Amino acid sequence: MADYDLAIIGGGINGTGLARDAAGRGLRVLLVEMNDLASGTSSASSKLIHGGLRYLEHGAFRLVREALGEREVLLRMAPHLIYPMRFVLPPMPGLRAPLKLRFGLMLYDWLGARKLLPPSKTVDLTHHVVGQPLKRIFRYAFEYSDCWVDDSRLVVLNALDAVERGATIRTRTRCVRVERRDEWELVLNNRGKRETATARVLVNAAGPWIGEVAETIMRQPLKVPARLIKGSHIVVRRRFEHSSGYILQAGDGRVVFALPFAGEYTLIGTTDENFVGDLKSPAPDSSEIMYLCDVANQYFRDKITPDELVWSYSGVRSLYNDGAGKPENVTRDYVLTLDEKKKLAPLLTIYGGKITTYRRLAEQTMAKLSYVLKGNKAAWTAGSSLPGGEFPPEGFDEVVTEMMGRWPFLTKSMAQRLARAYGLRCERILGDATSMDDLGPLLTGDLTGAELRYLVEHEWAQTADDVLWRRSKLGLSASAEERTEISQFIASLSEPAVKSDAGEAAL
Repeated sequence: MADYDLAIIGGGINGTGLARDAAGRGLRVLLVEMNDLASGTSSASSKLIHGGLRYLEHGAFRLVREALGEREVLLRMAPHLIYPMRFVLPPMPGLRAPLKLRFGLMLYDWLGARKLLPPSKTVDLTHHVVGQPLKRIFRYAFEYSDCWVDDSRLVVLNALDAVERGATIRTRTRCVRVERRDEWELVLNNRGKRETATARVLVNAAGPWIGEVAETIMRQPLKVPARLIKGSHIVVRRRFEHSSGYILQAGDGRVVFALPFAGEYTLIGTTDENFVGDLKSPAPDSSEIMYLCDVANQYFRDKITPDELVWSYSGVRSLYNDGAGKPENVTRDYVLTLDEKKKLAPLLTIYGGKITTYRRLAEQTMAKLSYVLKGNKAAWTAGSSLPGGEFPPEGFDEVVTEMMGRWPFLTKSMAQRLARAYGLRCERILGDATSMDDLGPLLTGDLTGAELRYLVEHEWAQTADDVLWRRSKLGLSASAEERTEISQFIASLSEPAVKSDAGEAAL
């Protein structure tokens, strides 16, 4: 009998979402990730739960409908990590006609089957706060709804919930070889220690590494190569005070988002470029940075220049190669390919996928594998909550108020940050504390020793980058000295690895 029903290679949103779904059906699940959770593309998104307004132009109605249907499902599932955001779309003379934009938004509203989010409308930019940062040539704009998400924390909470439902999650563990018989045998390397595990089914959810995994680990190249597309973002000082985002039309037909980010900043992205290079360190090149600055400068009065970047990052998407010429025209839909061979264990490979549709992708994967993985439960995630999100979508402010009543020493900004990250599970960090001193040293910003200990012991954090960039965005303001102090604090903990629940069950 195999050790596991399902083994998954890849700890991004597709892998962790699938692990959660399968574990919740009573299946024995193993997920291995060679680095930290969400260390690849899943922490390098535009941070949006959206339908993809521009995909309507390409006729991707099924993808848009599915994504729009997921907006409110995910908003209910994780109201701490996900919240509504209004988007401002100013018509640019010479580009898409205003009538076309208005029709597209009407279609977007209709496909979305909204219950929680307000519909699109027209706003007068001369008398509205969203018009203040824009150039005076823009007299009106269209406004519509989508949602914001903390992408890397969404990955971590899916993994955490999977563990609490019995899954085994192994980070910093590389699958170096697999053998395919009537069961899969996986050979794993964890800090030089060799281990083996067996599974009835294997899923390649390695994102941009799916081709490398297929060729070097499985020794069976993909039948359809992945199309690797790089999307880059830049972060600059805050350009507007309100909480809405902007969707800006570029002259080449693409769109660029400008979004409020981490309180004091504005996030601008994304690009679409064919990617060739080292997947370990994708980064925006100078032409991408200039492109994003140029698009933003066509709209905003306060000019943005490359020398003022606070941060920049790139993510590489592994899309199904449908033969499209331009990178922006390649399908964003996910594709699941199942390799079945007589007397051999099944192999499923995941191409593409969006943060927005990860839950449906997991359901579709389980449906595709249902002939071999029965489980003891049908599809279940649509009405579920992720850890800490057991409150209604409109209840976030009440959660913050209750926190400040119970722990009155918290500043409002700290209470809001903790509530966004952990929701109702803030209690596991704050406990019986009656003052900031009870939470240990302040390491950077309002990051305390108590929070850092929680991240190490319960959320797989092992390095300063894990904490500053993937469990939070405190890296935007942390100094080199503070980063060193965080690393030293982690090293001082007796067991710097996940030790709660079933997360690191021995193989």
